Amino acid sequence: MKDTYKTITQPSAEVLFKDKNSKFFGYAFPVHSEDDVKQCLETIKKQHHSARHWCYAYQIGTEEHSMLFRANDDGEPNNSAGMPIYGQIQSFELTHVLIIVVRYFGGVKLGVGGLIHAYKTTAQMALESSKIVTKTINKTFLVTCDYKNLNTVMRIIKERTLDVIDQKLELDCQIKLSVRLKESEEVFEIFERLHEISIKEMS
Repeated sequence: MKDTYKTITQPSAEVLFKDKNSKFFGYAFPVHSEDDVKQCLETIKKQHHSARHWCYAYQIGTEEHSMLFRANDDGEPNNSAGMPIYGQIQSFELTHVLIIVVRYFGGVKLGVGGLIHAYKTTAQMALESSKIVTKTINKTFLVTCDYKNLNTVMRIIKERTLDVIDQKLELDCQIKLSVRLKESEEVFEIFERLHEISIKEMS
């Protein structure tokens, strides 16, 4: 089971590609929702309000977890902008990423082939200027116990080097854990078998 994915954690530096007087500015952003995409687009449109086209592509999620992607030509000929940009997201094997390429028309038509090359190259340059990281796909569990069983829970957390996201030690003890996908079943079963300790998956 694949439980890692590659992404970027910071917006890229602005990159510029020129062809026959047309200028293509490229940007890559980390995104986790369609609202994030909308905000990034609004920011870039304000920054480049006199541009002719703001073409983009994004992918959110992973194959195991509801993948979502979109490519937008924004007035350029069909599949000459959005898909070449999306092709670079696939080529770099990334997700949770948005690439926007802004075009200023320079008076000379590039033709569909020229446009495909320009949008693909600008997207590639934006990703090359980004720091790419590998992250794990995790599940979140809530473990609940009383104080007399807390040592047992903490021992398992330490032995399995589990990630504690949050803990509330009040009338009872509630510990929120983040567990790598491929270890999640095993960890769930360990806690499930214990008397007076409960575990449930959180959405």
